[in-house]
Amino acid sequence: MRVISGQAKGRRIKAPKGRALRPTADRVKEALFNILPNDLSGYRVLDLFAGTGSLTLEALSRGAAEGRLIDTSREARKAIHQNLQALGLSERAKLWQAPVLRSIRLLSRKGETFDLIFLDPPYERGLVEPTLRAIAQGGILRARGRVIVEHSAREEVAAQYGPLSLVDQRRYGGTLLSFFGLSREEASKDGEI
Repeated sequence: MRVISGQAKGRRIKAPKGRALRPTADRVKEALFNILPNDLSGYRVLDLFAGTGSLTLEALSRGAAEGRLIDTSREARKAIHQNLQALGLSERAKLWQAPVLRSIRLLSRKGETFDLIFLDPPYERGLVEPTLRAIAQGGILRARGRVIVEHSAREEVAAQYGPLSLVDQRRYGGTLLSFFGLSREEASKDGEI
């Protein structure tokens, strides 16, 4: 695994040792970041089920102002911490070793919002839907933000989760990237549309 573009372009990313991990494939990550703006200056990024942290590392390398990475695994936390240090990105990142749903509730209570939310839970474990519902209920996505879900093509997602609407979906082999945004009515409540 490597960083594709930005200040850390070409640098390798370490994965946690001894962990059954399914990191985002480089080709899927490259396709995702070809869809997103190349310059992510000012973006606040939330990475749920962060694993290696490669999606947030890429976003930070491309100028994101802040990355919040959440995973329950101690091994993942250690690997992400090492990667942030090695790539010189730690001052713009916060790393939590905590359950994802509890973390979303805490972020919501603190009034934190994000421009990009990456959601990449273990495939086919029934984690996508409850996490999308928690994001929708928590109000942590900014008006023009996106939730990007990486999931198995065998795992379907609904077109709507409260104020979150499916706006795009791309398939890469057995992997789907599903893009959610706030419905137009919800986004206009924030005065940004």
